[in-house]
Amino acid sequence: MKKFFDWLEKYLVPPMTKLSEQRHLKAVRDGIVSTIPLIIVGSFFLVLAIPPNLYLKEIVQPYTNQIMFPYRLSMGIMALYASFGIAHSLAKSYKLDPLTGAILGLAAFLLTSVPVNIEDQGWMISLSNLGGSGMFVAILMAIFAVEILRFCKNKNLTVKMPKEVPTSVANSFAALIPATFIIIPIWVIRDLLNFDIQGNILKIFMPLVKAGNSLPGILIPILLITLLWSCGIHGDSVVGTVARPIWLAMLDSNIAAQASGQPVPNIAPEPFFQWFVWIGGSGATIGLVILMLFSRSVYLKDVGKACLIPGICNINEPVIFGVPIMLNPLLIIPFVVAPLVCGCLTYFAMMLNLVARPVILPPWTLPAPIGAYLATGGDWKAIVLILINIAITAVIYYPFFRAYEEKLMKEALEEN
Repeated sequence: MKKFFDWLEKYLVPPMTKLSEQRHLKAVRDGIVSTIPLIIVGSFFLVLAIPPNLYLKEIVQPYTNQIMFPYRLSMGIMALYASFGIAHSLAKSYKLDPLTGAILGLAAFLLTSVPVNIEDQGWMISLSNLGGSGMFVAILMAIFAVEILRFCKNKNLTVKMPKEVPTSVANSFAALIPATFIIIPIWVIRDLLNFDIQGNILKIFMPLVKAGNSLPGILIPILLITLLWSCGIHGDSVVGTVARPIWLAMLDSNIAAQASGQPVPNIAPEPFFQWFVWIGGSGATIGLVILMLFSRSVYLKDVGKACLIPGICNINEPVIFGVPIMLNPLLIIPFVVAPLVCGCLTYFAMMLNLVARPVILPPWTLPAPIGAYLATGGDWKAIVLILINIAITAVIYYPFFRAYEEKLMKEALEEN
C-alpha cells in the first residue's frame, strides 16, 4: 500500500495540484461558482412552474409563464453571468481592472449571438444561446477578451489619461483600443462572414458532453476525486474545475426538456453526483459515520457522533481528517469503491427510467433524501434509491471499518 501512496504522490498529485492552480481554470471555476446562487434559486421556480403532482400542475398551469420568468432570467441565462464572472476573476488575477475585464468578456460573449429582427417587436437575442448550452462559448470569449486586454496593456496599446483624471474614467479610456481589438474580429467572423461561433464551438465540445453522460464519464471523475482526497487534496475542487461546465450544460438541457414536456436526456449533470454518489460528502461516507456510531472503539464512536450532523449536511472533512481516511490503507479502499458502486447503480436506475433524471440544482447542504427528491423534480423513488445506496455503502465500509476498529482497540490496550 505504501508503494501505491508513493505512486499517487509522484504521478497523480503534482499534475492535479498544478491543474487546480492554473490561472485560467481557476478563473473558470470562480466565475461559474459565482453563478450558483442564481442557478439554485432559478431552478426552484422551475419546480413551482412544473410541479410533480398532477393536481398542482392544473392549478399553476394558467400562471406557468409568470412563474417561469425568474427562471428564464436567472438560470436560463447563466452563461451570460458566467462570462462576466470568469472575465472578472481572470482580469483580477492579472492585476488588471476587474470591472473592465468583466465588461469586455460580457461584450465578447454577446457578440457571438446575432440578434434577429422580429417585425413589430424589434431586435431580439435567443435566450437559448445565453444558457447552459452557451457555457463553453462564454468561457472562451471571457478568456479571449481578458487576454486581449492584457496584451494591449503589456504593449502599451492603451489611451493614457492625465493623472488628475479619476481612476474609473482612466480605466474606461484605457480599454478603448482593447475593446476595438475584441469587437471588430468577432463582428467580422460572426456577421460579415456569417460564421456561427456559438454553433461550431458547441459542436467541438459536444463529444465531451456525451462522454460525460456515459458510464466511464461518470466513473472517471469519481475515481479521480476520491484518489485526490485520499492524499489530502480537495478532489472536487480540482476535478470540478474541468467538469462543471460539462455538468451545467447537461443540466441546462435537462431543464429545457422538462420545461417543454420532452423526455429528460441526460443522466449525469452535477446533481447526479451530489445526491446519489457523494452521500454524506466525497467517498459516500455517511455509511461509515453510521457504523462509527455503534463502534466498540471509544475514539471512533466519539468521531462518529461529532461527524453525524455535518455528514447529514454533506460536509465530511471531519471524517476524512478525523478518522482519518486520508493516507489510511484500510479505509481508502471502501472510500474509493463505495461511490463507484453508487455511481453504477444510480446510472442504470436512471438509464432504465426507474428513477427520474436530475432537473434541479438544490443547495448541496440539504440532507441527501430531500436533495435527491428535489433534484429529480419530486420523484419519491429517488429517496428509495438514496436509502439503498446508503445501505450499500455501509456494507462496503463494514469489513474495513471492523479491521480498523480492531487495530485501534488493540493499540489502546497496548497503551494501557
